[in-house]
Amino acid sequence: MRPRSPFTKVIVLLVLIMLSGLFLMPLAWTISTSLKPTEQTMEMPPRWWPKQFLWRNYSDAVMYRSEELGYIPMLRQARNTLYLAVLSVTGTVVSNALVAYGFARIRWRGRDVLFAATLATMMVPFPVTMVAVFSIFKELGWIGSFRPLWVPAWLGGAFNIFLLRQFFMSIPRDLSDAAAIDGCGELQTFWHIILPLAKPALAVVALFHFMYVWNDFLGPLIYLTDESMFTLSLGLQAYQSQHGGTEWSMLMAASMIVITPLIVLFFLTQRTFIQGVRLTGIKG
Repeated sequence: MRPRSPFTKVIVLLVLIMLSGLFLMPLAWTISTSLKPTEQTMEMPPRWWPKQFLWRNYSDAVMYRSEELGYIPMLRQARNTLYLAVLSVTGTVVSNALVAYGFARIRWRGRDVLFAATLATMMVPFPVTMVAVFSIFKELGWIGSFRPLWVPAWLGGAFNIFLLRQFFMSIPRDLSDAAAIDGCGELQTFWHIILPLAKPALAVVALFHFMYVWNDFLGPLIYLTDESMFTLSLGLQAYQSQHGGTEWSMLMAASMIVITPLIVLFFLTQRTFIQGVRLTGIKG
């Protein structure tokens, strides 16, 4: 294969920069709108650069009071969301790692068939099972509590099981054999050998699920009935008036407050995240 010429590399770099700018435009518009006075948000033609920067929009968004719903407790909603995220991420990492280890490192009859059936569940969309799952939680008396939102995370998920299984299969089996010779059982091997080597893959699973829980709107909408238990995704809806007259600067400021932790988290973990994505799937 012939090496690329410097001119080709420059063209590729320019195209990537243009595409990056295109994808960053919605974020830039959100930041711009969040710093505008309300009357400037609906100007035509739209103005990218605000005439004046209103940084107080962010503090006002935290203490926002809606004419329809009254005071919106964003800090309490953030606490509820973080509570769900911690429980769900912990359950996801623990349960999926255990199941993936069983599929990747332990030989047992019917393993491949059951793994194929597990992957097949990825083809069933949530709306198909939504009513049945809701009925189960209703019979358990869990509607109106946080349990339907975090307990399923402790039962495993097909995508995360597949992701971790692929990583576990790339770890040399000689390490497990050496641990067995030293007297380690499967759980000891899993805890002392496999998990320390799988930190990049575990970080990817944790980050993906944290982002899912943080942004989840449908789950809290279905199962939560008490406004004091609402999450940030539900709280954002309150910033949008149902009868017109939405204060777009407040809505955009609140949106930026909600997505900023995800952006910061990604930049703090991007090296581990990229390493985990790159290494996962080396061996199928």
